[in-house]
Amino acid sequence: MLDQRDFVTRLDPKGMLEKFEGFADQCREAAEIARAAVLPKLRVDPKIVMLTGLGGSAAGGDFCRCLFEAHGDRPFLVNRDYVLPNYIGDQDLVFCTSYSGNTEETLSAYAQAKARGAQILVVTSGGKLAEMAAADGYSAVIVPGGFPPRTALGYMMVPVLVLCERLGLLPSQPLEEALRGLDAEIASVGVDVPFESNSAKQLAEKMHGSVTLLYGLGSWQGAIANRWKGQINENSKNLAFPNAFPELNHNEILGWVKAGEQGVNHWRVVVLEDGSESEKMKARARVTQQLVGATAEFIHVKANGASLLERMLRLAAYGDFASIYLAALNGIDPENIDSINTLKHELGKIPG
Repeated sequence: MLDQRDFVTRLDPKGMLEKFEGFADQCREAAEIARAAVLPKLRVDPKIVMLTGLGGSAAGGDFCRCLFEAHGDRPFLVNRDYVLPNYIGDQDLVFCTSYSGNTEETLSAYAQAKARGAQILVVTSGGKLAEMAAADGYSAVIVPGGFPPRTALGYMMVPVLVLCERLGLLPSQPLEEALRGLDAEIASVGVDVPFESNSAKQLAEKMHGSVTLLYGLGSWQGAIANRWKGQINENSKNLAFPNAFPELNHNEILGWVKAGEQGVNHWRVVVLEDGSESEKMKARARVTQQLVGATAEFIHVKANGASLLERMLRLAAYGDFASIYLAALNGIDPENIDSINTLKHELGKIPG
């Protein structure tokens, strides 16, 4: 059934599949917008770079954090809260990111960054955040609106990456090469690729009706596992639980001892890796699978690409398509966020 576009899109009136198919082109458009943006000269060289945002608007921050950890010379942190950490002040740079421009947590964090005299850059499609940045004189990269935030990763991540390069905070990254690889990844897992040759479709079938654990075989792989978790939650309307090696070997591995008695019929563990992990890390994955294999089926998904940026983008896209296929198997509209909207409505009744 997943080989039929009509089946995959029968409950997708907002065109979520098409948006994921256009991910690479979205990244290219976002790069052009960011390269043309007018940037102020930084008042001071920031000691800390922080991105504050939620959900899909924060996901790109995790990608940038991984790139800073691999190639940068200062911390890049991601804040997902109303409140900025106490240590953020006038020596730091804060990216305030909200795709809609109306995320209440981000607006609160923006106000705090302004009050503390932090250097501020904004990435948004409009809304209150764009209005506040214009009124306060902060530079803003305005990206096209109208997308569900989880499908706007290119618009929210690439501008931050490009701005960090332009400001000399991060060495230049091979974006064009990475996007060519992303084109190839999307083509390899698309609807037109038959089930027998399409590992994303096969993975969706295995996740269907099961509880999925997403294990990153390292730090950046763990960040992608968290992105997959969000996509499975929002698109497929299923629970999924991310973790990363080596940390999970210090606690979660023991949770599997009695997991078979917790009332779950089918456990699946998806290990995200890139093949270049150390022998110690490979051994951790191998022994964990040996210990857990009687309770859960393990599935390994390997990232492709020459650079870290390419591997992250390609593995993220793979997860996007797997989540869309799982939504189709679940018989659910991947765009629908009624539960989130109900929560926002109730929060809107609370002053402040």
